[in-house]
Amino acid sequence: MAGNSFGELFRITTFGESHGVGLGVVIDGCPPNLSFDENNILKELARRKPGQSAITTDRKEDESIEVLSGVFEGKTTGTPLAVIVRNKDQRSQDYDALKDVYRPSHADYTYEQKYGIRDHRGSGRASARETVARVIAGAIAKQLLNSYGITITAFVSQVAHIKVTKPYTELDLSLTENNAVRCPDEATALQMIQLIEQMKAEGDSVGGTLTCLITGTPAGLGEPVFDKLHAELGKAMLSINACKGFDIGSGFEGITMKGSEHNDVFVSTNRKITTLTNHSGGVQGGISNGEDIYFRCAFKPVSTISKTQQTVNTDAAETSLNATGRHDPCVLPRAVPIVEAMAALVMIDQLLRNKVYS
Repeated sequence: MAGNSFGELFRITTFGESHGVGLGVVIDGCPPNLSFDENNILKELARRKPGQSAITTDRKEDESIEVLSGVFEGKTTGTPLAVIVRNKDQRSQDYDALKDVYRPSHADYTYEQKYGIRDHRGSGRASARETVARVIAGAIAKQLLNSYGITITAFVSQVAHIKVTKPYTELDLSLTENNAVRCPDEATALQMIQLIEQMKAEGDSVGGTLTCLITGTPAGLGEPVFDKLHAELGKAMLSINACKGFDIGSGFEGITMKGSEHNDVFVSTNRKITTLTNHSGGVQGGISNGEDIYFRCAFKPVSTISKTQQTVNTDAAETSLNATGRHDPCVLPRAVPIVEAMAALVMIDQLLRNKVYS
């Protein structure tokens, strides 16, 4: 299976399945002498892990990590850094009924068509549990970025029809972790939670949108043709399970504006160049301009639901499906640290690549 690696200079390769021995990541290109902060990694994994609230899946995993290589006396060595998280709460028998049927809108059919074999237990590599490895790598990337003054914060901005109406500049993002849905607008968060609880009770699911903010980025990151900064961010986000859309800055809303309205006017204050507006989302010509980078990711409703659905089996015969197992009624709250991790991986890779010009 190709496509398990991401990045150029800070390059990760993930491995493992949802119901296998465990999942892990090998990071090639992590600079040496970085303090390996295991507690920070565990903190990020706790934000992603299942069973953390009433609106997530009931699966329980303590997400302890095991470092296989690349760390000596508490610091990275510059050699490949390998970390694994062992699975402990698999219930593979819950998926026995899925062995010979294809779940609607899931990867069951496409995996089998591509490889001629699939792991029906929790979806194998198609499971969102694969993102454990991304969050581990993202935690290390975040630590590196923080040393350059770059911070990344994501939050839930919409669940179904319920959305935050204020721009991110008017929100107190420090409130994001204060509720189960990870929305910094408390009144909106309450409505979102109620809707997700309703979906869970009905055996259904719901989607929505995450907004991500990157601050402190210097001007000049990104390669201007195929490796544009916003293109790399878009690829990173769309590689996340259930992510179906990406836009940056004004995004699709920008089509309703005139050029004279959309253009970000440059101004100079004490010889520091900034822009009056930021419809570009901090990226122009594929290169960061020093302003805030902000983008949105759209996540579809979870495919595996408890409602009876019509489908076909592996013999192409029509049948009905009553899926069992433990699944999120909405992926958005647990996707917040995953989006942050993938953004961090893009930004640290671009930062390291930019050093060749300095």
